[in-house]
Amino acid sequence: MFNLLSRRALSRAGVALAFFAQSVAAAQTWPAKPITLVVPFPPGGTTDVLARAVGQELSAVLGQPVVVESKPGAGATIGADFVAKAKADGYTFLMGAVHHTIATSVYKKLPYDFQKDLMPVGVVAMVPNVVVVNPGVAAKSVAELVALAKAQPGKLTYGSNGSGTAQHLIGAQFEGMAGVSMVHVPYKGSGPLATDLLGGQINMSFDTITPVLPHIRAGKLRALAVTTAKRSPALPDVPTLDEAGLKGFNLGTWFGVLAPIGTPSAIVDRVSREITKIVAAPAFKKKMEEIGAETVGSSPAQMAQLIKDDTERFAKLVKDAKVSID
Repeated sequence: MFNLLSRRALSRAGVALAFFAQSVAAAQTWPAKPITLVVPFPPGGTTDVLARAVGQELSAVLGQPVVVESKPGAGATIGADFVAKAKADGYTFLMGAVHHTIATSVYKKLPYDFQKDLMPVGVVAMVPNVVVVNPGVAAKSVAELVALAKAQPGKLTYGSNGSGTAQHLIGAQFEGMAGVSMVHVPYKGSGPLATDLLGGQINMSFDTITPVLPHIRAGKLRALAVTTAKRSPALPDVPTLDEAGLKGFNLGTWFGVLAPIGTPSAIVDRVSREITKIVAAPAFKKKMEEIGAETVGSSPAQMAQLIKDDTERFAKLVKDAKVSID
């Protein structure tokens, strides 16, 4: 029996060593061609902006182009599914976000498992969301917005980056806490959402700061509050929803890189280390601050814990808000 157990143990150890050797060999020759970084939204949104900024820096240190490719739709799940099913060779990555931890509970049927089919690489940044309205809306504060929504139940419209995204859930949470009823209008991303918001086709949104910040500064949109627990340095004069009366409101959007499950660990660790260096660089941090993003950086294990915690946290919020998609 002892000999049998010993042979089994040696066999398992041999397999593990062989896998490790293959991983190291792959990392030594990688990258030998361009790398694709998939963005699950159209160009112009925060995910796209962060992907291009990180991709440019990664290209410089890895010596190969990092090509940003948009695969939008279905609340960011189409892009995630594409990467989950991609070859795990270190040449396809996903710029994921908190949206994917929400989609797990919102969508009754997903063709992938976010925690089992994708490997965390590292968190890039956290970006507050902001309650922003078209200037034509007769509300200059959250209190006035709530009063207007109560006076016109089911009339005000708010856009999101798609059903099941953070913007959608934040809107649903806002409705519940404020005791109002509004109409949710899903888009494929921040680009088309911002166009309709500026044009007055929709009244408001709970988008991340990045795509709407230039319009706020130009006076084309009016910011009423940020959705995180603390104010944003990009909008220091704009209160938090907690300060505006919705006590305890604290929801923001994080963004990070993931790879298909089975990607050699040596490659994942290399990319993670490079991302950590990139987001810690003063010039990059300053560049991100200018667009309302706070750089984070993390190990794959830390990102995995964040995904696990947020998936559990949002499952309760989704249930309470009764948000569900077939």
